[in-house]
Amino acid sequence: PRPPATCAPAMASPAVSPDSSSHEALSSVNSAPACSPTSDSENLSPDELELLAKLEEQNRLLEADSKSMRSMNGSRRNSGSSLVSSSSASSNLSHLEEDTWILWGRIVNEWDEWRKKKEKLLKELIRKGIPHHFRAIVWQLLCSATDMPVKNQYSELLKMSSPCEKLIRRDIARTYPEHEFFKGQDSLGQEVLFNVMKAYSLVDREVGYCQGSAFIVGLLLMQMPEEEAFCVFVRLMQEYRLRELFKPSMAELGLCIYQFEYLLQEQLPELNIHFRSQSFLTSMYASSWFLTLFLTTFPLPVATRVFDIFMYEGLEIVFRVGMALLQFNQAELIQLDMEGMSQYFQKVIPHQFDSCPDKLILKAFQVKYNPKKMKR
Repeated sequence: PRPPATCAPAMASPAVSPDSSSHEALSSVNSAPACSPTSDSENLSPDELELLAKLEEQNRLLEADSKSMRSMNGSRRNSGSSLVSSSSASSNLSHLEEDTWILWGRIVNEWDEWRKKKEKLLKELIRKGIPHHFRAIVWQLLCSATDMPVKNQYSELLKMSSPCEKLIRRDIARTYPEHEFFKGQDSLGQEVLFNVMKAYSLVDREVGYCQGSAFIVGLLLMQMPEEEAFCVFVRLMQEYRLRELFKPSMAELGLCIYQFEYLLQEQLPELNIHFRSQSFLTSMYASSWFLTLFLTTFPLPVATRVFDIFMYEGLEIVFRVGMALLQFNQAELIQLDMEGMSQYFQKVIPHQFDSCPDKLILKAFQVKYNPKKMKR
C-alpha cells in the first residue's frame, strides 16, 4: 500500500500519541453524533451528567470556533495549527481536556460497569475520540487483550526464526517511512515492528505475514509496548474479521469489495455508472481501506479516530467512512476520467478532513447501513 502522505510529529516513546499535534484540540471530544446522556441517564451519577453537559457545550464552542478559524485560514495546509489561537478556544480547550480526562479516567476504572450498563454512552464517547493518553489501555480493554496467555509466549517466539523474516524486513522500511519512531534501519520502531510481525507469523502459520498488516501493528506500537501490541493484534486478527482479510486467498477482501459495491450501487447509482464507464474498479481504491483501515489513506490524527471506532464497532466503520468519502466527492469525481480519479483519490481525498475529523465521522454515521442486509 501507498505510504501515508503526511505523518505525525516525532515519537519519544511508544506511549506518546501519534496525534500529539494540535489536532488533539478536536480529537478529545468532537461533534460526532450528539451524545444524548438521557439514553443511559438512569445509570449515570449527577457528576457524570454534569460532565457530559459540559462536554456538549464545549463541542458547540469548539465547532463554532474551528469554523471561524478555518474560514480565516482556509488557504493553510495545516489548518489544525490555526486552532491554537488567542481566541476563546484555547482557554475552553484546557477545561474541556480536563473534563474529558476525568470522565475517561472514571470509565477505565469502572470498565465492566460501563460495558454492561452504559454501553450506548460509551459508544458515543468513543465516536467522539478517545483522548490519546487513554488509547493504549482503552484499546486493550475494548478487544479483551489485557490477560492473554499468548503474551507469555512472546519472548520465546522472538528466539525462533520465521520463514517470513526476509519479507517482513523488506516491508518494514516502507511502513510510516516519514515517522520519527520508524525512521532509519536501526530505529526502535523498526525493531519492535519486526518483532511483533515475526511473532505473529509464528503463531499463525497459515496467514504468516501479509503486506498491509504492518501499518496496523505500527499504529499499536505508537501507543503501547510490543508485548501489548502483539496481544491486541492477535485479538484483532481473531475477532475482527482481519485474519480472514489477510489469508493468502484474500477471499474475505473480495467479499468486502462486493458488499461495498452493493452499497455504492444502491446509494450512489450515478457515481457507480460513471466508475463502470471508466473501468474504475472498486478494488483499485477501496482495497487499502479494508486492509489498512485507512492508515495509508489519511494522516494519523484522522486515521486514528477511525481506528478508535473500529476497535468498538468493527469493520462496519470502514464501509461507512468509505461511503461518506464517495458521497462527499461525488460531484467532483463524476467530472473526471480514470487517470483523474486515481490522482484525486491519492492527492485530494486524504487531506479533506485534516482540520476537522469530526466532519468525516458525522458524515459516516449518516450513511445508511443495514448489517442484516450486508450479511445476506
